[in-house]
Amino acid sequence: MDQPKLERLLRLMKLLTANTTYNVDQLAERLAMSRRTVYRYIDTFHEAGFVIKKSGDCIRLDKESPHFRDISQLVHFTEEEAVILKSAIENIDDTNLLKQNLKRKLYSVYDNRSLADTVVRGKNAPNIHRLIEAIEEHRQAVLHGYQSGHGGEVRDRRVEPFAFTTNYVQVWCYDLESHSNKLFKTARIGEVELCDSPWEYEDRHEEGFIDVFRIHGQERHRVKLELGLLAYNLLCEEYPLAERDTRALGKGHWLLETDVAGMAGVGRFVVGLLDDIRIVDSPELSEYIKRYVADNLK
Repeated sequence: MDQPKLERLLRLMKLLTANTTYNVDQLAERLAMSRRTVYRYIDTFHEAGFVIKKSGDCIRLDKESPHFRDISQLVHFTEEEAVILKSAIENIDDTNLLKQNLKRKLYSVYDNRSLADTVVRGKNAPNIHRLIEAIEEHRQAVLHGYQSGHGGEVRDRRVEPFAFTTNYVQVWCYDLESHSNKLFKTARIGEVELCDSPWEYEDRHEEGFIDVFRIHGQERHRVKLELGLLAYNLLCEEYPLAERDTRALGKGHWLLETDVAGMAGVGRFVVGLLDDIRIVDSPELSEYIKRYVADNLK
C-alpha cells in the first residue's frame, strides 16, 4: 500500500474512533475524498476484521473490536512503572500545562487504576475505581445520591457504566430507567455501589456526541468563529480538541469551524472574549449571545 493511501486510512480510522461522530458526507469533506472512496475504505476496515457500528447515518469503528485490544497491548506499564510515572507527574508544578497534557496522554493510551489516581484525587477516587471495575467486569452499578444538573434533584440511578470521557470527568452509562445512554458527571456521584447483575444491554451501549467545548447532546449546530491571538491561545489551552478544527488565516487570526451540541459551551467562551472573536456564520450563536448579554444587563 502506498504511503498517501495508508495515511488517509489512518486519518479515517482516527475520525471513526473519535468522541465526535460523522456521517459519510462529513468524512468525505474532512478528508478531501469522494463518498465512494470513504465507503471503499470502510469496507477495507470491515474486511480486515474491525466491527462497524452505525447510528442513524453516522458511522463508527467499534473500539471493542479485537484489533483495538491488540493495539492497546502495544503500550503497557507494570504496576511499578505506573507508580513511578505517577510520582514523576505529580512532582511537576500544578501551573505547568505540561502536567495536564501528560495526564491526558497517559489516560488515552492506558486506562490503569494506578494512573487513574494520577488524574483523580480525594474523595472521588474510590467511586472512579468502582466504575472502572464495573466497566472491566461488565457489571451494573448504582450511583447513589447522584445530583442532577437540571434542578439539582438528588436520587439513586441504576446504570451500566461502559466508558469515561477525558480525565474521568464524566462516565457514559446506559440508564436502566430511561433505557438510553447518558453522561454522568463523576463529581456529582455520592457513592458507587457495584451490583452482582451483569450488563443486560451491551448491544445498546454507545457514546454520544460531545463537542470540543465538552457539551453533549443529540443535535449538531455548525459554528464559524474568527479568533485573534489571545482567543486562539486560550481556546487551545482550555479546549485542546478544538485545535484540530482550526486553521490559520494569517496576520494573527485563525478560523474555528466545528459542530457543537448546543450554544451554552461555545457561548460562554465567546462572551468572555468578545473583543477578540468575530462570529462569521452562526446565526443561532449570535442570537444566543444577544440574549445572554441582555439577560445579564437586567
